[in-house]
Amino acid sequence: MRYRLFIVPLLAASLASAQETPEATALRVAEAYKMGRAMLAPSAMELRAKDNIEIDTLGQAHVRFQQFRGGVPVFEGETIVHVDLAAQAVVDETDATMQVGAVDLVPRIHANHARDIALTRLRVGGRVRSTLSLAVVMIGENPHLAWRVRVEGSEGREAVDRIVFVDALSGGVLLAWDNLQSVAAAGTGRSLFNGQVALTTDQAGVFTDADATWGGFAPTDPATAGVDAQDGAAVAWDYFKNVHGRNGIANNGAGARNRVHYSTRYNNAFWSDSCFCMTYGDGDGITFNPFASIDVAGHGMTHGVTSRTSNLTYLGESGGLNEATSDIFGTMVEFHAANPEDPADYLIGERLYKSSARALRSMIKPSSDGVSADCWYSSVRDLDVHYSSGVANHFFHLLAEGTSQGSRTCVTGNTQTATGAATLGGIGRSDAERIWYRAVTVYMTPSTNYAAARVATLKAATDLFGATSTQYASVAAAWTAVLVK
Repeated sequence: MRYRLFIVPLLAASLASAQETPEATALRVAEAYKMGRAMLAPSAMELRAKDNIEIDTLGQAHVRFQQFRGGVPVFEGETIVHVDLAAQAVVDETDATMQVGAVDLVPRIHANHARDIALTRLRVGGRVRSTLSLAVVMIGENPHLAWRVRVEGSEGREAVDRIVFVDALSGGVLLAWDNLQSVAAAGTGRSLFNGQVALTTDQAGVFTDADATWGGFAPTDPATAGVDAQDGAAVAWDYFKNVHGRNGIANNGAGARNRVHYSTRYNNAFWSDSCFCMTYGDGDGITFNPFASIDVAGHGMTHGVTSRTSNLTYLGESGGLNEATSDIFGTMVEFHAANPEDPADYLIGERLYKSSARALRSMIKPSSDGVSADCWYSSVRDLDVHYSSGVANHFFHLLAEGTSQGSRTCVTGNTQTATGAATLGGIGRSDAERIWYRAVTVYMTPSTNYAAARVATLKAATDLFGATSTQYASVAAAWTAVLVK
């Protein structure tokens, strides 16, 4: 990932309308910059603006451009143009485009054949639907024309969301991964996790009630899970709005839906872009409670935020960063809720287990689950994304709290478990969450890995606090403490 500093001339003032929105101003300036760049490099790749323009609290707008080759999108190829709205000038660029050489853009494998290859590879036989599109995929330095096959639905009791890239010339499978982004008038709600909470209700015919008092504080009342899910969605909305100025998951004022009682004895909850909704299982009733706790709700809703901003690919190190982002903001949502029924902590899903001594993950010591990584090492990308996320979770806890809560630093040679005894001071949750939010929404791209995440967070800290600030130095120290340099 490359960062460039540019100041470009303004377009003629006559081109700007007095009624122009900030988004329109940003797009106009960014498009002018893109045209100027093309004149300087006529052989440059084709770039098309995406529709998710971010306007931040510092008076900047961030326009993402998708890279194309011959009209075909390049997987993970993206550049972000950063615009100063007051000056109407480009001040920075985050360039994660690919150097794509010659590639045959005429598929020899039919889309239906590619679908069959993907379904065979996935061994899916349930109720699924598939969508296909062409993409250019870089494998090492070699470009391949591929069919991107996404398979969604259910197989038995399990939800399915998988992506396979099938070579459109040879039929070989180039990439494949599980894309299920999981954690594994006024009324009153009686929730399982959060006690009595305030709800806004409308008549829709799913759950009905004569007095607008919902649930019974226990899973035996089917409305209880709905109360927890709705409360979690409301708290997550308030968190992103009040702390980061984000107007909903997609930043467009639209609310996300919740689905509860998914499948049978389902031990998970997940976000789906297809329905723009969160889905919660009831748990098996033996090991797990229903999955609609506040931190899980915040975790899932954050996947929606990520999909509308950096869109971190759910594979390898970028997938670990995607999962960690949901853990980080799921935790920050829990702190923001300040609900005495569910005291905030740096554990993920601690209310889900029937046994109070367990949690899905820990940000203080990720390795305490026996599989997550405390420290970065070269093959951490090969872990499941829920476990490679430990590196960023550990970083964030060290940044916010330092080593004061027993979190240990990493030393050379550490992989899963940190054994260092160095002492770090934290900058507090407020500054840490602002830095991570800006890095994810403004500077990270689908292909961001841990080294690039270090650069992105340092850039965010510079924007917010200055390059000579304590916060900047603490970001650098916390990444070093998890061996990301």
